[in-house]
Amino acid sequence: MKTKKIISLIVVTVVCALYTTAWAHGVDEDTQSFLVGNSGVAFGPFLYIGAKHMLTGYDHLLFLVGVIFFLYKPREVLLYVSFFTIGHSTTLLLGVLADISINAFLIDAIIALSIVYKGFDNLGGFKRFFGKQPNTKAAVLIFGLFHGFGLASKLQEFKFDKEGLFTNLIGFNIGVEIGQFIALAIVLILITVWRRQPSFMKFSTITNTALMAAGFLLLGFQLTGYITS
Repeated sequence: MKTKKIISLIVVTVVCALYTTAWAHGVDEDTQSFLVGNSGVAFGPFLYIGAKHMLTGYDHLLFLVGVIFFLYKPREVLLYVSFFTIGHSTTLLLGVLADISINAFLIDAIIALSIVYKGFDNLGGFKRFFGKQPNTKAAVLIFGLFHGFGLASKLQEFKFDKEGLFTNLIGFNIGVEIGQFIALAIVLILITVWRRQPSFMKFSTITNTALMAAGFLLLGFQLTGYITS
């Protein structure tokens, strides 16, 4: 009974994340009004917006769930999350400051593919079908770069005042890391408790298959948006 409750809680968490697809990765009206009207340094508000954006960024969170799913040592979790953080922090700042423009639908489609990749990797798909295991750390870093461009593409929709822009972006980036830490802490607690149950390995296949399915669903959503836009 306890195992079923844990599994149900994880499933509900994932479903709730996907349910928010219509608005979660976008920007709500209040935030839009602030970003459009802001001028000068606003470190605190940008920090808050960054944290909120990450906590509702279902695609980033689904990828990170895949990354940490089979990591048992805190040091490994920290290492892989650090690779992801370095990647997305670099391209987030570079994308906005250098005004590197990438179609938002296409970059989000690549992010969706990163979710498919991690689910496939967790299922042992690369070894089974290709007889080779890609460098997971390198993959997490590379996909982190794309995730950063995804964040940058959202910010580029607003014509920011150049005054205080770098400081505001640092605040946003720190907020993203805070949001990521909170979300991962919750996920790690749930997964750690679940790992103590005999059902973990049995349902891990179903969970990672569902992760792949979610990635394909998001991929279709973004490609449809690109074609129809």
